[in-house]
Amino acid sequence: MASNEVKLLGTSLSPFVLRARIALNLKSVDHVFMEVGIFTKKSDLFLKSNPVHKKMPILIHGDRPICESLIIVQYIDKVWASGPAILPSDPYDQATARFWAAYLDDKWYRRLTAIILSQGEEAKKAALEDTIQGLNLLEEAFAKCSKGKKFFGGGKIGYLDIALGSFVVWMRATQKLANVSLIDESKTPNLFKWAQDFSAMLL
Repeated sequence: MASNEVKLLGTSLSPFVLRARIALNLKSVDHVFMEVGIFTKKSDLFLKSNPVHKKMPILIHGDRPICESLIIVQYIDKVWASGPAILPSDPYDQATARFWAAYLDDKWYRRLTAIILSQGEEAKKAALEDTIQGLNLLEEAFAKCSKGKKFFGGGKIGYLDIALGSFVVWMRATQKLANVSLIDESKTPNLFKWAQDFSAMLL
């Protein structure tokens, strides 16, 4: 497929855009990445492609736009089915992966960003506690989903790996900026090793 048939609009700094980029690369999909400035005026193509939320990323396949990062990852998995599967094949495992990915976006990510953005020590402390509590839950989820292997998806990067892995850089930056410990080798050893293995796969 020609690269001009697949376009990805977004900023390189966004963890949500990173999800789509990882999925496209895992499937070896030839595509054009179109950088979108965070604070610059959005192009007509961007606004036309996502008139509802006006958010990135946007995947354009042919002349059809697909929006929202997790929906894009699922779309890529279905359309380019000849590449390595991203979603688990087992219906229960697939439902579990989708549940935790939705939890990340609906609740956990907001707490992570609040560690830096909150006003006042009490608010930051509450955000930190909630973020760590979420990581503890994900530590338990990893033990069940990975079935003793390197990734949430088992022996290879899967849907939940992409969903959480897109935040690894943000977590490391938050640890430095706020002088806090998030993924800790002693408290969340599975996630600590997983983050190392996930990052190594992307290099």
